[in-house]
Parts: sequence; C-alpha cells; structure tokens
Amino acid sequence: MSQRRLSPSEVKFLEEASKAECVNGSIRLREGEYQFNLVKAITAFELELTFPDVKDLIRKLWGEEKTSDLQFVRKVQTILKKMEKGNIVRILPKKNPWQLQRYAVPSFKFQDSDKSLVTLATDQQIKQMKDLLHSVVTHQEKGNRGNIKAFTLAFIAVVSYAVLLAALLQPTINPIVFVSGLPISILCSLMLGKALGQRR
Repeated sequence: MSQRRLSPSEVKFLEEASKAECVNGSIRLREGEYQFNLVKAITAFELELTFPDVKDLIRKLWGEEKTSDLQFVRKVQTILKKMEKGNIVRILPKKNPWQLQRYAVPSFKFQDSDKSLVTLATDQQIKQMKDLLHSVVTHQEKGNRGNIKAFTLAFIAVVSYAVLLAALLQPTINPIVFVSGLPISILCSLMLGKALGQRR
C-alpha cells in the first residue's frame, strides 16, 4: 500500500476504532445483505488506513460500471445514511467541498438490532492495522521534522546572504561581518541541499 498522509483527526479515529469495545447498533447485520456487505467493505478499507466514499464502496462490491449509475449511488447513500443513524458507520467530514463524503466504522465489533454479535475484523487484523498506523504516523512525524529543519536552514541561509549583500553594498566592508557571514551561509546551503536530497 502506498502511504498517504493521515490527518490528526483520522489518526485519532483509527486509534479509537482499534481500541473500541462492542458497539450497540440499531441495524440488522446479516451476512449477504446490503448493510453487512457495506460495513465489511468499509472495514476492509479502514484496516488499510483509508476511508472510502460511496463510489469506492460500489467499485469494490459491484464493479466500476455501477459507479456511474446515479440511481444506484443514491440508493447506497440512503442505506449508508440509515446505517449512520443506526450507529454502525460514521460519516466523516469532507476534505474539500466538491468531494464525496467518506465513511468509517467506529468499532470492529457490533451487537446488531437482533442482538447478534458481529465481528468485522480478527484480533490479528486489528494488530496489523495498529502496526501499520504506527509506521505511517512515525513516517509522517519524521517528514514533519525534516520540513522544519529544511525551513530553518533555508531561513538562516537567506538571512546570512542578505547580511553579506548588505555588507558588500556599504562604502567600507566590515571584515568581521563578511568573514563570519560567508561560512554560515555556505554551511547552511550545503546542509539544506543534503537535507532536501535525503527526502527524495
């Protein structure tokens, strides 16, 4: 799986879902029915740290052609809305206004309206998801630290060059400013180049 960026709210949601106890739902989840198939598909995405929209779910369950059938898409959206009211799925906020809503399960264990216990993921699958989530979060934190380091080096290099330029434009050049500023600007430029090179 290609690692994509997870927002802090997505990370929090995944952590909570992986630790959640059995959730009481007011929808029946019987194998072979629409609701069950949809919640299983959402779970499959979530175990891979992604949150599907309605077209992702339709594509996975019924194929690409069905994603262009607007009547079918609306029908599935209606079912998902009922499932949200039934405490089975969560509708996540859109990242951009033009995007479709994304869905998630708040837990991998439910007691449905028939009082049946429905387990959507094994302990092993949940453990693998937690390990993957830890790996992605660690990778993102390293990237964030790299961004801060690169920004700091770039800032120091620009300021150093600006000081050098200002010193050169003066009628008399201050050798202390020039001798101290030049190595700092060169060193920061080299370190910035190395830091950016490591990120490729």
